Amino acid sequence: MANSAHQTSPSPQLILAVNGGSSSIKFAVFDAAIELRRTLSGGIDRIGLSGGTLKIKDAATNQSEQAPLATSGHAEAVERLVEWLAPRTDLSALAAIGHRIVHGGPTLLQPCWIDDGVLTELRRLAPFDPEHLPGELDLIEGFRRATPHARQAACFDTSFHRNLPDVARTLAIPRQYAAQGVRRYGFHGLSYSYLVEELSRLNPAAAAGRVVLAHLGNGASMAAVASGKCIDTTMAFTPTAGLVMSTRSGDFDPGLVRYFIEEKGMSALEFHELVNRRSGLLGVSETSSDMRDLLARWADDSRAAEAVALFCYQAKKTIGAYAAALGGLDAIVFSGGIGENAHEVRAMICDGLEYLQVVVDASRNAAGESLISTAASRTRVFVIRTDEERVIATTLRDLLAAGVADA
Repeated sequence: MANSAHQTSPSPQLILAVNGGSSSIKFAVFDAAIELRRTLSGGIDRIGLSGGTLKIKDAATNQSEQAPLATSGHAEAVERLVEWLAPRTDLSALAAIGHRIVHGGPTLLQPCWIDDGVLTELRRLAPFDPEHLPGELDLIEGFRRATPHARQAACFDTSFHRNLPDVARTLAIPRQYAAQGVRRYGFHGLSYSYLVEELSRLNPAAAAGRVVLAHLGNGASMAAVASGKCIDTTMAFTPTAGLVMSTRSGDFDPGLVRYFIEEKGMSALEFHELVNRRSGLLGVSETSSDMRDLLARWADDSRAAEAVALFCYQAKKTIGAYAAALGGLDAIVFSGGIGENAHEVRAMICDGLEYLQVVVDASRNAAGESLISTAASRTRVFVIRTDEERVIATTLRDLLAAGVADA
């Protein structure tokens, strides 16, 4: 008679990966009983706003569901999400919930289980990232109430950049502020971790060399990576710094702070709103923060064309700067919603980089292939679809396997 162990599937060990934004949640459920297998994924958008929706996709059947969902905030969004998940998966088998936390500050450098001490530190760090941390804290508290049996862990975007060289992390302001944690941190770290791993699988030689990673989406940044280690990145103390983004200004003259406050009568909060929600592609185009909209009308709308050109120009400049920092360039990786889908943007960024031996194949680029450079291009150019939720799930699987106790 066959051993019953060979006849019975192992009990599921479910991991929920949560990627919270300022007004949205992306999530994915993984079964980690044998190997990490995605079972459900989806998201809630427009949290706290009108017209919100909840979407869920079953990975096994490829079937999707969508429904209107009005929520007052992140805490209510958690309640509605758990209600939707309950009949679709076995929440009693939910072993852990992992959260993408944008900012870990100077003390939270590695993924960790969330206990009262970690929560206290995250609350203390809220002024470091007022755009994201309050909502992320609401998600943690919401899941504590809705799924009290499941451990929760924090996975920090800043972890990938934790070993930045001093010359890259230091801001040229009085040292006393650096001692208080004011320095370059860098973000999009979960995405960058995935891209490094995936590039190692696709092309180990390129991954071992000098690489510029470009996460281009609503938030956009780049990282200079040597042998898999980050040596510089565009975002700084906050995610507002660096490249032009959908609604964020990126880098600009800090002297404008005084000008806007004294001459235009702005408060600190109004200035924060200006550079985070009214600038970038939206501010320059005066019509949309969405690159798809701008590309659709750039032939007839000079403001849309200028916004796209500025976005690409700043990205191209950064690649040149990072090639200098790296001492050369072996690969460029495009990712994020714009980097993965806008072939026009990739072409404009790479146009003129021939001095770095970057030559893009137009047909491969238009088709969105994983390798879009020509055979003659010494610097290889890749397009890789990022997967932050898988990074979160992998991290939690490793934490569970290590048997780290919840404090």
